[in-house]
Amino acid sequence: QVQLVESGGGSVQAGGSLRLSCAASGRTFSSYAMGWFRQAPGKEREFLAATNWLGGSTIYADSVKGRFTISRDNAKNTVYLQMDSLKPEDTAVYYCAASRLKWSTVVEPTRYDYWGQGTQVTVSS
Repeated sequence: QVQLVESGGGSVQAGGSLRLSCAASGRTFSSYAMGWFRQAPGKEREFLAATNWLGGSTIYADSVKGRFTISRDNAKNTVYLQMDSLKPEDTAVYYCAASRLKWSTVVEPTRYDYWGQGTQVTVSS
């Protein structure tokens, strides 16, 4: 069992930056691939970025490539999402998730086993 808690959300002006953190409980954080998703009102959950258990393999959605960076610190049981050059359309609730497919960069939300509660990000123009 893994519990995930996101933090770092908030309000920022367009062009600004935020860094989201996702802290995992349990001893087996390094056994999981990790991902970030978001969901805006009235829209489906959208994949953003994923990393395998080592952090050496990453993948990004086209909508955030070059602006967002996923990283992880297995010693701190934490995965991060650095978000730069934020746009109003980035406004959403952001979720982290853990997948047992530890060697993969997992895109499909159905392949994730655990989810955090989400953190709100609001970008104003």
